Amino acid sequence: MRRAVHLWEEAAELGSIEALCHLGVAFHEGEAVQRDKAKGDGFFERAAMQGHVESRFKLGVKEALERNHDRALKHYLISAKMGHESSLDLIKDMFMGGTATKEQYADALKGYQDAVEE
Repeated sequence: MRRAVHLWEEAAELGSIEALCHLGVAFHEGEAVQRDKAKGDGFFERAAMQGHVESRFKLGVKEALERNHDRALKHYLISAKMGHESSLDLIKDMFMGGTATKEQYADALKGYQDAVEE
């Protein structure tokens, strides 16, 4: 696993957003590296800013776990509009639970449908 982390670091330096996501997971889970959630979040943020949908989703999950529902919703909206079905499902759950509006859910649904039709 240490070899994988080393290769992901090299790939990330060369611009791989997938490698950034893998590094985020490794640091979050403490896989072959010392667990460092803040560092893992940094990798997710870098990947998300470059369009990595799963990293954006993971940031939403992190915010939801920290009870930052507005921030979680923003991440989920972005990833749902990129075709991430689990994000759409969580926005629906937030709508049903009263932490997202009908308009936000409708916006996410439309964006998701547009993304998957492309």
